Amino acid sequence: MTTAPAAPVITDPAELGTVLGIWAHPDDEAFLAGGLMAAARAAGSRVACITATLGEQGTDDPQRWPPRRLATVRRMELRASLAALDVTEHHLLGVADGGCAAESAAARVAQIGEIVDAVAPDTIVTFGPDGYTGHEDHQTVSAWAGAAREIAAPGARLLHATSTEEFVRRWSPARDAFDIFLADGLPLATPPSALAARFDLDPSLVEVKLVALRAQATQTRGLFAAVGEDRVREWFSTEAFVSGDTRDTGTAGWGTWRVAA
Repeated sequence: MTTAPAAPVITDPAELGTVLGIWAHPDDEAFLAGGLMAAARAAGSRVACITATLGEQGTDDPQRWPPRRLATVRRMELRASLAALDVTEHHLLGVADGGCAAESAAARVAQIGEIVDAVAPDTIVTFGPDGYTGHEDHQTVSAWAGAAREIAAPGARLLHATSTEEFVRRWSPARDAFDIFLADGLPLATPPSALAARFDLDPSLVEVKLVALRAQATQTRGLFAAVGEDRVREWFSTEAFVSGDTRDTGTAGWGTWRVAA
């Protein structure tokens, strides 16, 4: 029995064609695919973004940032962040932050499917089933995105954001200062052999991404203060993805993690 050779790793965002990102909260897209989106736009590709929630629970100071106020600010931050990446096509699903798992999956898949059908993406980028950080909203959006793709664009490439072995080594010293990973087995130390796409951002593109991240100040100010700009630049100058196609053996479901409670 012979095994088909692995597809070459995509390293040029221009190869992705029309791109649709499907994410849970404002800033997910900037952290995990900001460079991809900016580079794709620079190459003349259409890029659209779906955000499920406004992240109105994303604070450890609810007295200063009650949900309604934070939602208003995060909506404006997201607009500014996407503008820095030259992404103007955005769709907000209007789900309550932290409530994705309680939603009707069928209804949300249908809603996303309509957008997928309208955009007709060549490539869909989203979380893997691990949710990247283990966040339940992330995990749920991953499932919605995969189901919508199967219904509305089964021929589209599906990429799941992942973390690399290099990232895990670099991140480890900062766990005590700023750890965002919520589940056992995360971050994933994905080996190079498991990657479907890897984008090593050039210095100018990294600076664009940093502008997009700084635009979402309610979420990123603490990170920059805790670890410094140089370390943020180092950590997020590579964007890596595995194939999300369950028919592509050896990639989907890779890793050991548990669903967040």
